Amino acid sequence: MRVLVAEDEKDMNALLCRTLKRAGYSTDACYDGQEVLDYLAGAEYDCLLLDVMMPKLDGYALVQTIRAEGNAVPVIFLTARDSIQDRIMGLDLGADDYLVKPFDFDELLARIRAVTRKYSTQKSSILTLADLVVDTSGHTVTRGGTGIRLSAKEYAILEYLMRHQGMVVSRAQLENHVWNYDYEGGSNVVDVYITYLRKKLDGGSEKKLLHTVRGAGWVMREET
Repeated sequence: MRVLVAEDEKDMNALLCRTLKRAGYSTDACYDGQEVLDYLAGAEYDCLLLDVMMPKLDGYALVQTIRAEGNAVPVIFLTARDSIQDRIMGLDLGADDYLVKPFDFDELLARIRAVTRKYSTQKSSILTLADLVVDTSGHTVTRGGTGIRLSAKEYAILEYLMRHQGMVVSRAQLENHVWNYDYEGGSNVVDVYITYLRKKLDGGSEKKLLHTVRGAGWVMREET
């Protein structure tokens, strides 16, 4: 999943990005509200983490603008503004959650999982296909009861495919959701990771679950 972090305090921004990357998320960093709009114009995100007090455009005005444009991306406010009225305002303007600083990073990760589930066709933290089980809360993968070790990028690709199982996912979709804004594409890096992933998922099984749709992309499905 791809997360946009908007926090004008640079050390806090860097800490958030490091924590998210360790948890397997692709992240981009912004330092003011206008920069968030610029990033949203060029990419799709699965979640926005927004400070309220930011230069150029504060978090409240930013959410108003995003929602007025019809963008339903999940939004979590991360802010030191802790009054009940501040929370009510943030939620009424269109935020999905409101977390007061200082906060526990494990709680933040749980809240990201919760708001992204709300917008996903898969509502459970457990994604299954045949004998493949992906636990998105623990980032664990098993097939036929046997654990499969994946790199962070392999796991991110698999989770995205599993959340869209039965649907063909294009190269552009994977690049947009699994890699960050600095990724320029144009190479076979997606194909390489798909090859790694297919070998780990399907290498020891007669029933293949990860399929290539020539000229279109890839799909997770159980062949009948």
